[in-house]
Amino acid sequence: MERVLVTGIEPFDGDLINPSWQVAQALAGERITGAEVVVCQLACVLGLSNQQLMSAIDRVRPKAVICLGLAGGRAEISVERVAVNLIDARIPDNAGNQPIDIPIVDGGPVGYFSTLPVKAIVHHLRQRGIPAGVSQTAGTYN
Repeated sequence: MERVLVTGIEPFDGDLINPSWQVAQALAGERITGAEVVVCQLACVLGLSNQQLMSAIDRVRPKAVICLGLAGGRAEISVERVAVNLIDARIPDNAGNQPIDIPIVDGGPVGYFSTLPVKAIVHHLRQRGIPAGVSQTAGTYN
């Protein structure tokens, strides 16, 4: 059976909930073009979240991975086009870490482009009355 892995993040910065995890949980067990949605909550601890994601990918062996996050203050869903290979933490993570200008993958490319149909996703969300837009980068707080 094909699967899609959807991740959300645990609450951080004093918040009691993180909507990214609530959305992921709501999708658990659903089907996307015939593939079952499997969800995983990632820690808001720099480095650990990457390890958790890679372990979930190894365990689930998904056809696609969709990572949800929280960008407080945005008025619409931002569908990210590029993941920047850099951590430049504006605030400490849940373990108190606050790295500045550290690559996520040493020796890796500057960024990683999404292989999802970003513009089509935004179009479908807007058709359903959900505010959405293309964001060129997810930023630097991994």
